[in-house]
Amino acid sequence: MRHATTNGDARVWHVSDDLAARYAEGVLPEPEAWSLEKHVEGCGGCAATVSEAVRGTAAGPVLAEIRDAVLASLPAPAPAPAAPAARRPRRRVPHRFARLLWAAGPAVRGAWLPAVLVVAAGALALAYGTGYPGVRALLLAVAPVVPVAGVALSYGPHADPLHEVAAATPGGGLRLALTRTVAVLAVSLPLLTLTGLLLPASGAPAAAAWLLPGLALALGSLALASFVGCRTAALLTGGGWLLAVLGPVPAASSGGAAGARLAEQLSRCLDGVGAQSAWASAAVLSAVLVTARRPVYDRPLGR
Repeated sequence: MRHATTNGDARVWHVSDDLAARYAEGVLPEPEAWSLEKHVEGCGGCAATVSEAVRGTAAGPVLAEIRDAVLASLPAPAPAPAAPAARRPRRRVPHRFARLLWAAGPAVRGAWLPAVLVVAAGALALAYGTGYPGVRALLLAVAPVVPVAGVALSYGPHADPLHEVAAATPGGGLRLALTRTVAVLAVSLPLLTLTGLLLPASGAPAAAAWLLPGLALALGSLALASFVGCRTAALLTGGGWLLAVLGPVPAASSGGAAGARLAEQLSRCLDGVGAQSAWASAAVLSAVLVTARRPVYDRPLGR
């Protein structure tokens, strides 16, 4: 159990030896493990207690060997140049912010965010630069696949060299997968919806009509990934959506006719209480399946 010390009116808890031992053995309940990890971020004494407990387990010698190998592979640090007398000290970026960037995944780093911006800018350029009809319908057809692709690129060995290690920690597994899914949705949903609002309607559904389908497909992809892997799941869900909306549009149609046909097909898939209710139900069922398959996410999902 935790033990507490009193400092004036503040009551601060610290990690006991028993709590550290249960954490090191991997038998500590997940909520308590998260609380412990949060505490040791700012408490050096408790961090040392937990580190000593981990070193006493069977994994301790292995971790020590890995640490020694990593340190041995690092180049020797270059001597720091003498700082001028009037030089102001640099402000260090908080380590928590760095961890947040890593956890958020492709929504804030890598090539995924620029790709989303290119889709939005390309739609606006196509509508107002060339006058191509039916650009909103085309954007609504592509938009639900964007978060699916982000989820596929955000979790698995192909996304993180240390995926196996991260998945085995209390902060990894499903928690990390959901963190990255939320980051992907937080970037793509408002950006592409705003882009849709700026495009001419041309008979297409409302700019926000794709939000529930995008959420349902992202959660469905995450749920399916527990069976077939992230990339295969994304191909199945994203490819199925594109086939459903683009398949009925004849390839030989002119620009105006193809845009009208696509808008008509999207209206069947997106417009109306029935269609939106079906997408909401699909999102809920996917979330339930993700919860039921929770232990699977502690293993690599990169197939």
